[in-house]
Amino acid sequence: MVNETNDKKVIEEKNSSIKILGHGFLKETLNFAIITFLIVVPIRIFVAQPFLVSGASMDPTFKNGNYLIVDEISYRFNEPQRGDVIVFKFPGDTSKFYIKRIIGLPGELVEIKNGEVFITNTNDVFGSDSAPFQLGEDYVVNKSFGNFSSKTPLNEDEYFVMGDNRPASSDSRFWGVLPKKLIKGRAFLRLLPINSLGVFPGSI
Repeated sequence: MVNETNDKKVIEEKNSSIKILGHGFLKETLNFAIITFLIVVPIRIFVAQPFLVSGASMDPTFKNGNYLIVDEISYRFNEPQRGDVIVFKFPGDTSKFYIKRIIGLPGELVEIKNGEVFITNTNDVFGSDSAPFQLGEDYVVNKSFGNFSSKTPLNEDEYFVMGDNRPASSDSRFWGVLPKKLIKGRAFLRLLPINSLGVFPGSI
């Protein structure tokens, strides 16, 4: 009987220790979860967000199903640049997000002729338009989109964007200029597929 009592006491002490350990573990886990929440959520909202590419408008640079992390903070300190791959709210329906490449910058005239893109700087320091120059677009595999031609002047805080897969892209050629306020951020990191992992994917 004594042995049984002693054994029972030992078991109770062990259970008590387990309970105390469990309580501390839960408290630490809860604290960790709260700290993680306080750190991760602001980052997700204000710094970077994940996006999944859907469709072929940026093929072959980005394929359907590519998983990206978009940098949302850089453009608060620096202006978007030509060639940047950006994610933005579609002007026709701001609940949708598009991914395209910046082709034309504020103060420029974007002219498209026979699949080729020409840029004229209308903010020349001497008060006159600069000579147009043709964009070299090595990232574009298929430039053909019929006999399409257009001229689009860009005002302050307006951008001209296009997909790298021109025939399959709905972009500024069809729905107009992109206001800066709708730009979500720049493609910063491609996580998937693993064999295409890289920083600033699609950069030129």
